[in-house]
Amino acid sequence: MKKFFSISFVLLLALSGILAGCGSDEASGGEAGKKIKIVAAHNQTSPDNPYQTGLLKFKEVAESKSDGDIEVEVHAGTIGTEESELVEKLKLGGADVVLVSPGFMTQTGIKEIDLLALPYLFDSYDHWEKTVDGEVGEEMAKLINDKSNNDFKLIGYWSAGVRHYYGKKPLEKMEDLKGMTFRTQTSGVVADYWKKVGAIPTSIAWGELYQALQQNVVDSAENSYPYFIQQNHHKTKNGKYITETAHDYTTRFLLVNGKKFDSYSKEQQDTIIEAAKASVEAEREAVYAQEDEYKQKAIDEGAEVNEIDREAFIKLAEPLQEKAAKEMGAEDLLEKVKKLK
Repeated sequence: MKKFFSISFVLLLALSGILAGCGSDEASGGEAGKKIKIVAAHNQTSPDNPYQTGLLKFKEVAESKSDGDIEVEVHAGTIGTEESELVEKLKLGGADVVLVSPGFMTQTGIKEIDLLALPYLFDSYDHWEKTVDGEVGEEMAKLINDKSNNDFKLIGYWSAGVRHYYGKKPLEKMEDLKGMTFRTQTSGVVADYWKKVGAIPTSIAWGELYQALQQNVVDSAENSYPYFIQQNHHKTKNGKYITETAHDYTTRFLLVNGKKFDSYSKEQQDTIIEAAKASVEAEREAVYAQEDEYKQKAIDEGAEVNEIDREAFIKLAEPLQEKAAKEMGAEDLLEKVKKLK
């Protein structure tokens, strides 16, 4: 059974210290009472998506706790459906709070962050929460802060669920993926892993995936229940069969522009941290509840779900994890994650 733990007090203190302490006294002090508008964005277009739940909670808390000093404008895919667009907008000031994956953060030169995306790194939600809400999460937040030169500041770890295979046939064993086109990352350790499994990693934009599955452009894909069921991928020709591979307990980063954050008053900074904490709790709770809900919805609408012995998948992933961690310079972090199992 999934168990929810709110973000740890230790991590919140660390985040508060990183965020509030990175600028000069003049920058971080801000102008008391000056109203600010925050543009908060994610890339999902469904109003039922957990991302929307999380950002709406951020808006609610930030506006209510600031006595009108903070206004939050939430965008659900309306200023960018690709994470690369959101990262660019955050850096250039077109957005103030965005949600992104580890993969897009590595493109900014922070390679250690990709550790959290390694296949089969986590074996449960409890394990994932202990990692991101504790010492490892604290170190990751500092890495993002330091290596981005204060362009990006992490204020919360969200979940995008646990990812599974879905495709034109069920998987009974790992070898069943051999020769299948598989919509996933096409570079890096994730792509290398699926190539070793025998699949052919294929790049298709999220907004085009329904049509690609329906028209046999790609044989299969992977994601968590709330995301691909909301897009009706299970109703396509090549999305009907779902095998619970559980290969990734997915991490997402809630980021602010650190330089702009430093210009806010201390009271506004504290309110934003409080709103971020509330958004973490709301978003995770939504993901966990929706996974069961949308799994049942898929079954009710004709999809077929099966479980698979994951031992062969896990054994294949372990040496790749070690190799990737060494290349990232994140061997100590990997060991810390393993010890939390």
